[in-house]
Amino acid sequence: MNDFSIVQLLLNASWVVQAVVLILLLVSVFSWAAIFRKILSLSRVKNLNDEFEREFWSGKSLNELFAAATQNAKLAGPMERIFASGMREYQKLRERRISDSGLLMDGARRAMRASLQREMDEIESNLSMLASVGSVSPYVGLFGTVWGIMHAFTGLAALQQVTLAKVAPGIAEALVATAIGLFAAIPAVLAYNRFSRDIDRVANKLETFIEEFSNILQRNVGSQVAAGR
Repeated sequence: MNDFSIVQLLLNASWVVQAVVLILLLVSVFSWAAIFRKILSLSRVKNLNDEFEREFWSGKSLNELFAAATQNAKLAGPMERIFASGMREYQKLRERRISDSGLLMDGARRAMRASLQREMDEIESNLSMLASVGSVSPYVGLFGTVWGIMHAFTGLAALQQVTLAKVAPGIAEALVATAIGLFAAIPAVLAYNRFSRDIDRVANKLETFIEEFSNILQRNVGSQVAAGR
């Protein structure tokens, strides 16, 4: 009786099919590692952003928040670093005796936008890898299947009588490659879609913060101008 377990099928498969399956298994391992790293990374980003947002609206002065953000630069979250970049540029322009509110706000906004882009590039790291795994893995598995079927039928060409019992093992071992390809692709696609939604929410939250902080700076500039500073 033929052994149709996956391990036995792979052991009897051609070297090309075995190589394809090995590559897909390695890709799947790297994909899962990236998924777990991204889960931890996004969770940390959300927690740090929420913590800083609570501090920001707690009533502390901008200077106190900026001093804390400067001291906590290495452990700060994206929102805190964006705030620090905007505040730093604002203070530099004030030190240059620039009193024009338009120039002050434009400088602060540009600094925060540049910081936002850097933060989003970091948050989105490894996301393209998951997209590639999800889109390419099924085709790699299909290649292994096609090659395995060709190899199986080539071996049967020398036989005078071909039965289902002789064809089935070769076809089955070839189809394993497609199954492994889907095994690698499906989690990557699901994770990519989930992470994309989570990252969009983070981006929207950071965009909203930039607008809110810009309004606060605008009022601060207005009050200083009114006071004759």
